[in-house]
Amino acid sequence: MKSLFIAAVLVAGSIQAAQATDLSCISTTFNLMSPNDKVCVSVFEDPQVPGVVCHISQARKGGWGQPLGLNEDPSNFSISCRQVGPIDVDLTKLGDNAEVFTQKTSIFFKTTRIYRLPDRPHNTLVYLAISTKIINGSPANAISTVPIVPWQK
Repeated sequence: MKSLFIAAVLVAGSIQAAQATDLSCISTTFNLMSPNDKVCVSVFEDPQVPGVVCHISQARKGGWGQPLGLNEDPSNFSISCRQVGPIDVDLTKLGDNAEVFTQKTSIFFKTTRIYRLPDRPHNTLVYLAISTKIINGSPANAISTVPIVPWQK
């Protein structure tokens, strides 16, 4: 049992998820004495499919919990992924639903996750953004598709 746990930890540690970079945040409310609520736009590249870039916008809760990471952000987000260069990947070698991005949206239990789902018959990559909670998960979701086409310079 102990060796099974160690193997699971090693596999989880070897999963390569993308790291997002915040481009900018726009304030959506004014709080006189604490940080404002805002919407932030982040960018990440698919770690296994060079040539694909995704942008995600996420609502972030303000207040005094924000600087301490104590807030639970709402499950409001949008995703847009595009081909920005040549894509030279064999869709048959990609997993059916690989997690390519994860970001905690509360201190303990809530996470935004983005999965890549290959649509092999249509030569397209589908990116699905969802919000997960350990208890009472959220139905919030968004998708973006990237048809794989020959790249023109």
